[in-house]
Amino acid sequence: MSARIISGTAIAFQIREEIRQEVIELKAQHGIEPGLVTIIVGKNPASISYVTAKQKTAKELGFYSVQEDMPEDISETALLEMIGKYNKDPKIHGILVQLPLPKQVNETKILYAIDPDKDVDGFHPVNVGKLMIGEARFYPCTPYGIQQLLMRSNVQIDGAEVVVVGRSNIVGKPISMMLAQKAKGANATVTMCHTGTRDLTFHTKRADILIVAAGRPKAITADMVKEGVVIIDVGVNRIGMTPEGKAKLCGDVDFEALKEKAAAITPVPGGVGPMTITMLMLNTVKAAKYTVSSKQ
Repeated sequence: MSARIISGTAIAFQIREEIRQEVIELKAQHGIEPGLVTIIVGKNPASISYVTAKQKTAKELGFYSVQEDMPEDISETALLEMIGKYNKDPKIHGILVQLPLPKQVNETKILYAIDPDKDVDGFHPVNVGKLMIGEARFYPCTPYGIQQLLMRSNVQIDGAEVVVVGRSNIVGKPISMMLAQKAKGANATVTMCHTGTRDLTFHTKRADILIVAAGRPKAITADMVKEGVVIIDVGVNRIGMTPEGKAKLCGDVDFEALKEKAAAITPVPGGVGPMTITMLMLNTVKAAKYTVSSKQ
């Protein structure tokens, strides 16, 4: 048996086409362009790469997009003032502050300063709380992408045994809560594993759906899963360079071994990664539509 490959690239393309149509309708019916501002502090190459990709996608989809490039030595006060400005700007529906931030800036204070109605990353405690009680307006982008991958690949989630490896606030905790909700694309029995889990294999072998965000290359091997499991690999690890000088990437699971045992699996790259930016765009459109509904 060889696993079906779940292509995040293909599913992200499909969702972006749906977003493009929604943007056209918003402009035609309400005269609104979804507005996204990305704020980056300093010259971190990875952050620049992420923000450039987000801005490029926003423009391709017809958004009104703004990028603020701030110096490394910006004060916390100045950054808070900038967020306050965009909180009040009616043309901006989504505010994204690219992390990490320099030492003189308190990341928590910055994220909490974003208007929850413009928190398209889904990290504000108001939105985390709404997620907890099943009333989320915005889902965090990577977990949202994972859920969409499963749903659009016709994976049975309702009643499934889902095991999540990793408990970060960005992936592990929110995806566990999302898939446990009594809702469409959810209603699973979820086990969350982490570095304190005594017998990881005991849990991973029970999984119908295994979501791995461990942050370690090839942490999950073939002997740790059962036949027919569906695997979502969130990890992106650099493990060297190709002869052409490009970074060689691998996920948190041993893809080559597991694809012979799994029913379906995401590749790295081309799996979860393309979905994260797409879900950011979807959240921004949701935020723009919310402003329309709140005026009616």
